[in-house]
Amino acid sequence: MPIALLALAIGAFGIGTTEFVVTGLLPEFEAEFGVSTPTAGFTASGYALGVLVGAPLIAVLGGATARKRLLMVMMALFTVGNALSAVAPEFWVLLVGRVVSSLAHGAFFGVGSVVAARLVAPERRASAIALMFTGLTIANVVGVPAGTLLGQQVSWRLTFAVIAVIGVLALTGVAALVPAGAGEDPGGAGGPRGVRREFAAFRDAQVLLAMAMTVLGFGGVFAAITYIAPMMTDAAGYAESSVTWLLVLLGLGMVIGNLVGGRYADRAPTGLLYVSLAALAVVLALFTLTAHDRLGAAVTLPLIGAFGFATVPPLQKRILDNAADAPTLASAVNIGAFNLGNALAAWLGGLVLSAGGGPTMPNLVGAAMAASALALAVLGSTLDRGHRRRRPVGVGDHRVARPDPVTTT
Repeated sequence: MPIALLALAIGAFGIGTTEFVVTGLLPEFEAEFGVSTPTAGFTASGYALGVLVGAPLIAVLGGATARKRLLMVMMALFTVGNALSAVAPEFWVLLVGRVVSSLAHGAFFGVGSVVAARLVAPERRASAIALMFTGLTIANVVGVPAGTLLGQQVSWRLTFAVIAVIGVLALTGVAALVPAGAGEDPGGAGGPRGVRREFAAFRDAQVLLAMAMTVLGFGGVFAAITYIAPMMTDAAGYAESSVTWLLVLLGLGMVIGNLVGGRYADRAPTGLLYVSLAALAVVLALFTLTAHDRLGAAVTLPLIGAFGFATVPPLQKRILDNAADAPTLASAVNIGAFNLGNALAAWLGGLVLSAGGGPTMPNLVGAAMAASALALAVLGSTLDRGHRRRRPVGVGDHRVARPDPVTTT
């Protein structure tokens, strides 16, 4: 694999760390700025909103910009946002810093997926995307626990300062390692015509179905883990201090699932989606029961992470294949779809809890979401088979990935 993927993975590691580390730092924000817990929680929800807005906005505004340069701009924006958070004198400044850094999130992963896929031969594109996302999964195993510990024991400001340094490293790596012209369309896609081409991708039913699968499938994971702390303490009987290592187990599962998903998404993407979504639905449903047992919970959590993240490479590859002529906006919006799924799952899980459901009931919400994503995957395959049967003999499929001038092996 090209060494340029290392730079993308470092950027993904920094982004993953800053996205999730605030969940463990809310008490520090409350103590420093004198705000309530719900107000401190805006550092998480504001970030998610920034991802949803920033992903399509920056993808469109940066449509005429070379993808390598756009990646560098995103990492510069990410670095500035975290540096601003580190020195924030008031809570609103911290929020501004969080939003600024979040604007880079969706566009970096969206553009990075295009660049990663086009740095390698077509048959290895899902593996390349998975390697970039490995940085995000490792962040959940190493970056978030370490950042939380640093913030709790020393200073939360130092946590954001270190993340800003990671941003500088990623920016330097992209500048030095990503080839000039990496990921560019052979015919060029800049200007108004390029923007129209990008939006045209959303007329493809397969693109829309893939995004819906992203919202429901990945959202199913967050229906469970959003409420993992009360679930593990109230149902499984763990102490609050044990939740951190349980999240590490979840993160290890994510790393494994992402790598395995990348490997098999190049060979059989549809089959992998069927298996991972079906298994995710079953495991989430079982978690309603196993979450009442310490050992059962510890075994089930990494399975949830593994099956959940096994869906990421095939879904992102599906977007790139079906929006092959102009993939930047579609890819970036699909990253926003992950966050939309997170927010939807958290909301639905909260409704179940508010209605009097037990602490493990959000897992059933997640299982239903994963099963719905599986149904959409079957629908997508059925529509695709019908399209191929109707296509005249000898007419090529525009969605088949093709080598690009910058492709290397």
